[in-house]
Amino acid sequence: MFIIDLILKNTPLTLSIQRKSSEDAETTYRQVLDAIKSGSGQVLELSCDRQPDKKIAVLSSEISGVQISEKSGAGSGKTPGFFAIAE
Repeated sequence: MFIIDLILKNTPLTLSIQRKSSEDAETTYRQVLDAIKSGSGQVLELSCDRQPDKKIAVLSSEISGVQISEKSGAGSGKTPGFFAIAE
């Protein structure tokens, strides 16, 4: 499972969705990145593969960062997130 995290401007919370394959995660990452680059302030609607009823809509001009990480089982030693401290 792959997690796509969205960081929003002036918001301490991270919005996250999950994708089953790396290809789907990369496609979603590119979709978000293209929306940010366009600068048009379009509404971006995303859903989660793990929880199909989970949906988010966010204004692309409010996204300040996007990240893909792989969700692994039983503690891989890696801390996901933008602010993880390097060991």
